[in-house]
Amino acid sequence: MTIETVPLDKLARVYRRIRDRIQDLTKDYETSVEELKLQQEEIKNAMKDQMLALGSSSIKTPEGTIILSQKSRYYTDDWDSFKNFVVENDALDLFEKRIHQGNMITFLEENPGVVPAGLNSMTQYDVSVRKPTK
Repeated sequence: MTIETVPLDKLARVYRRIRDRIQDLTKDYETSVEELKLQQEEIKNAMKDQMLALGSSSIKTPEGTIILSQKSRYYTDDWDSFKNFVVENDALDLFEKRIHQGNMITFLEENPGVVPAGLNSMTQYDVSVRKPTK
């Protein structure tokens, strides 16, 4: 008997068992990784504090070079004003180049036949199995 000839109810049962086992293993893994990340963050903060106290951005140790870097991130609390600023200053490059998937779906549904030049789409099929209802 090949897998293609196994009845669907048996395939669904085995599929669910495998999925449940993957979920259990993933949960255990994620818990362990999260604990390690918390410890790592404490150590990172201790190194940062010491580097700031020393006024140094790089310290070479026998165990590795510790580098203190600074990163700035920008955000806005007023999108309307920011969009106006971008338009007034012809600064479209201040936006990231990606399409908001939900808004694109809505636009295409509300404007049948209107498709922006260069727009591509990809559709995939997926299979899921739910527990039987009792």
